[in-house]
Amino acid sequence: MAKEMMKLVAAFILVLNLCMYIIVCATAGWALNRAIEHEIITGLETPLPNPYWAVYFPMGNAATGFFIIFALIAGVVGAASCLSGLHHLRSWTGDNLVSAALTAWGLTLLAMGLACKEIDLHGRNSRLKTVESFVIILSATQLVYVAVLILSHR
Repeated sequence: MAKEMMKLVAAFILVLNLCMYIIVCATAGWALNRAIEHEIITGLETPLPNPYWAVYFPMGNAATGFFIIFALIAGVVGAASCLSGLHHLRSWTGDNLVSAALTAWGLTLLAMGLACKEIDLHGRNSRLKTVESFVIILSATQLVYVAVLILSHR
């Protein structure tokens, strides 16, 4: 009975995380696309602005570029981890999924740290605040999911 309850809790958190990771990917993808479309175009004799970043973000602050790239990576890895978790729910044997969930959680924590730095620096728009919020919430829910997986396979 307890094992079935843990399986239901894991399924709920897994679906919730999958939806949130998709939202993070979509919003961070929008920000990256906007940055690429607003690339600094200079002539041959025009010097590049100082400081020049490889990916110029016309919104946000100095942490935005790093945050968006790591949020996008964490979102893709997290969504892939959730999709493999849906397959894992059917068999529910062994603890081979814990490593994928831990990898996704680690990348989400890295993006969360950059989100906290971006919040500290101020000067961002509502879409960036959305990505920050979802990444911070995902760091907690992914930790709960990892804990449920570890406790249920003991």
